[in-house]
Amino acid sequence: MDKILRIDIGADGGPKSSVESLGRYATLGGRAMTSTVIWEEVDPTCDPLGPVNKLVIAPGIMSGTQATTSGRLSIGYKSPLTKGIKESNSGGQGSQYLAKLGYAAVIIEGERRDDTLYQIVINADGATITPCNEYRMLGNYALADKIKAIFGDKVALFSIGQAGEQLLANSTIAVTDPEFRPTRHAARGGAGAVLGSKGIKAIIVDAKGLPLRQPADAEAFKKANKALINSVRSSEYTGKGLPAYGSAMVADITNEMGAFPALGARQGSWEHVEKISGPALAARENERGGEGSATHGCHSGCLIRCSGLYYDKKRKFVSKQPEYETLWSHGGYCGIHDLDAIAQLDRMDDDFGLDTIDMGCTIGMLIEAGELELGDAEGAIAAVAEIGKGTEKGKLLGSGTAAVAKHYGVERVPVMKGQAMAAYDPRALKGMGVTYATSPMGGDHTAGHTLGNHLHKAIPHVDALATDNQWLASAIAQISGAAFDSTGFCLFMAFGSLDKPEVVKFLLDSMSAFTGINWNENNFAALGMRILRMELDFNRGAGFTEKDDRMPEWMMKEPLPPHNNVFDVPEEDLARVHNHTDVILTMYEGVTMAFAPPMALMGEGVCRLVPDNLAALAVTKPLIVTDKGVAKVGLLKILTDFMDAKFMPYAIYDNTEPNPSVDNVNSGLAI
Repeated sequence: MDKILRIDIGADGGPKSSVESLGRYATLGGRAMTSTVIWEEVDPTCDPLGPVNKLVIAPGIMSGTQATTSGRLSIGYKSPLTKGIKESNSGGQGSQYLAKLGYAAVIIEGERRDDTLYQIVINADGATITPCNEYRMLGNYALADKIKAIFGDKVALFSIGQAGEQLLANSTIAVTDPEFRPTRHAARGGAGAVLGSKGIKAIIVDAKGLPLRQPADAEAFKKANKALINSVRSSEYTGKGLPAYGSAMVADITNEMGAFPALGARQGSWEHVEKISGPALAARENERGGEGSATHGCHSGCLIRCSGLYYDKKRKFVSKQPEYETLWSHGGYCGIHDLDAIAQLDRMDDDFGLDTIDMGCTIGMLIEAGELELGDAEGAIAAVAEIGKGTEKGKLLGSGTAAVAKHYGVERVPVMKGQAMAAYDPRALKGMGVTYATSPMGGDHTAGHTLGNHLHKAIPHVDALATDNQWLASAIAQISGAAFDSTGFCLFMAFGSLDKPEVVKFLLDSMSAFTGINWNENNFAALGMRILRMELDFNRGAGFTEKDDRMPEWMMKEPLPPHNNVFDVPEEDLARVHNHTDVILTMYEGVTMAFAPPMALMGEGVCRLVPDNLAALAVTKPLIVTDKGVAKVGLLKILTDFMDAKFMPYAIYDNTEPNPSVDNVNSGLAI
């Protein structure tokens, strides 16, 4: 991937596209790309739905290759839901196709001039942008049918449903799966509203006939990828559990732990969970759709295949397999244990373009307010239908859990930074609670998933109900999560490392062989830290403070049965999460001084990246250490020109000797 596509929606004469080289964004992908672009190019104080905000679509570093299970992409923007920086991760075919076309990012920017809706077609010849007002207020499924009739089903479609067109804060961007169904979503944070604010209804990506991206070292890549495939297949989690039951396999686990927040998060286990758990879901899918229906890949090249296909009683396709978080939000949280009803709600969410986690919690707010009863599946379906109709009530319900709770005066609201927490109660899984509280992403479980630390002795192993060291488990999970979201590999690959630790080695080996960069655990962690620092810096600029990194008060006071615990991780521990030097010192006991892993920037043109990386580290005046020879041949000037262009002051020490002496160190220290 060697180029960036920019779409200026407000250009004179109508929207225009341009292609540019990667420049300072070289080597980046996925979340590293989206967060870097948003941090550098977007004013953190801007209106998320205004002209200054941008939407960045970025394939992962390994997308479009033969690397197994590497078709994930990131979509970044300032969130209308959290009001901070956001990365929404998605499967589907979009990442693979954009990567094969050579695009490391598509950046949509500018001010919408009128209410015209546009579609963008991206192919080997570039991008064309044309009006598509005939698609106004179509759901994602109806839109996909129309696009398929014109372009066929071997393209990828990014689209918004009615929620995105109405600029609702809980709206998603749908991405089509291998069968051209709009079942994969960049769901969390309101991505659909940002795309809708730019007037974009659909993006069609056509990479037909283009080859896969080729590795720097073909033989080493083939070897590493084969080893990775074998390890993932032999894992109990990625080779057996997830293919058989999907993410729904977690339902029984969290319920047994007392961490399944059922019936409005008033209890941590639920007697009906077995009716919506992985085995029950898989059995129904295989019964109605034929054997194997419970196992399906969300993008080409997926090895785990954890997404099944759900059919109704007449064997008609309804939706992709509801994920664990959907089974909880539309199911256990609202007291609904009818799989058909939950699948129908999932279908409606995908069609209208809504995040299922926030939508389920929104229904929960209607229950809290007395508008619906626990277990009222018909009432829940009717409420979601209002959003598709575009009614005033529908606009409220599509605005997110926090907005609906405020409207009805509900105080027990399971949100962090304006976003609904996912299906793990922070009072029983306290490491996950730390992630919800401190992540720049808001109440997002994938931002720092700690279940492995509690159940499977992933380092650091922490009892789920303890208070000590929960901050450390979350900190490490957030660092690795940010880096993982940049690779294109599915986050579930990390599950394989719980019983097959070599998965991590083979994954990094495959990245090294493909990119020509020596990836190891240290620079992988450094990448995650760099991403988090930029995201935290953006949120500080947007007005976030430490007060925004605290759990809702009711969760610190109201015990959760059956353990009757509250969230009681000390505030001073929450404050430690993003002190990465502290993280390293704590992990390596006996070390009394340490710095965070250095950022080694290698490759043509990386000097241009130095000023922004320093700024992300909160460095205001760095010392450049070099020698007379480097300065004489002009290499130093290349760097200082970039520093000057970014108005960053610096000092220079250029007296380093071939074998540095104590005098060298003292002279540099004096400067």
